Amino acid sequence: MPQKSDGASGPGDTARRTLDIVFMGTPVFARVCLAAVLSTRHRVRAVVTQPDKPSGRGMKLTESAVKKLATERNIEVLQPKTAKDPDFLEHVRTLAPDLCVVVAYGRILPNRLIDTPALGCINAHASLLPKLRGAAPIQRAILEGDDTTGVTIMRISEEMDAGDMLLKESVAIDSDTDAASLHDALAVVSARLLVDSLELLADGHAQFTPQDHGAATFAPPLRNEEARIDWSRSAAEVDCHVRGFRPRPGAFTFDGGTRLKILDARPTDRAADAPPGTLLGTSGDELHVACGDRVIVVNKVQPEGKKPMPAADYLRGRPAALPRVLDGER
Repeated sequence: MPQKSDGASGPGDTARRTLDIVFMGTPVFARVCLAAVLSTRHRVRAVVTQPDKPSGRGMKLTESAVKKLATERNIEVLQPKTAKDPDFLEHVRTLAPDLCVVVAYGRILPNRLIDTPALGCINAHASLLPKLRGAAPIQRAILEGDDTTGVTIMRISEEMDAGDMLLKESVAIDSDTDAASLHDALAVVSARLLVDSLELLADGHAQFTPQDHGAATFAPPLRNEEARIDWSRSAAEVDCHVRGFRPRPGAFTFDGGTRLKILDARPTDRAADAPPGTLLGTSGDELHVACGDRVIVVNKVQPEGKKPMPAADYLRGRPAALPRVLDGER
């Protein structure tokens, strides 16, 4: 295939290849990556994103974060209901892209689309593959108590998240990391690695490595009911649970008939001397709750239908006798 030049060569320089790209993505994570791709010499011919969806109290149709950026930059936006739509696939073919860049698009790609670009399709996946293949690798890494995750740039294949790998970079998970902060950190790394990947592909220096499929683990989509806290687990595990589901959908428990989100907590070294879930009392603005092994301190909560508040304020508003057991109906 003839190479495309951006015409920016000088005396003694070799003209560098410019790639024609179709970018596919939907949420803020993908927008960060699209912005980085747009900062390069490569051309984004079109952006593919999911159809506008109703949101908010008025259920007003809302554009995706990626669509908003593409519209600002006057880039063609495609929003097929399904990536298998024949008219959509034919339109992508007529664009003759060198490469598709896919980040959190939210749909499985058919083989016809994967095979359309001359250089195939690459994806930024928010884990160190082959670990945590699937839809929720950011949250699952925290929920599983991992101290490290990262980003993998891979070639898309027919099997989900199983393609050969081009670049990887690790990101630490510490005791303050929650799903929101990890999302933001991984988006920045993904954007940078995608830019590096474009240069490797454009210059013909990309070297892909097969995954060890036998070592694969999986990160299925989160279900709202999973966010319910099991106080019989260790304090460290409950802490991971709270951070993994923060900010959405929010780890929750029940205090009598009140659904209560636990927004911030930290484990202690104090041994639990009461049944799991027992609300032991307060210290300053904190609640002390017994877990399966030790006590966890809860700093902030949100009763259903109310705003977030210090945990002790909540308890002052519900002066029922202590100790009492949270989620006692389990």
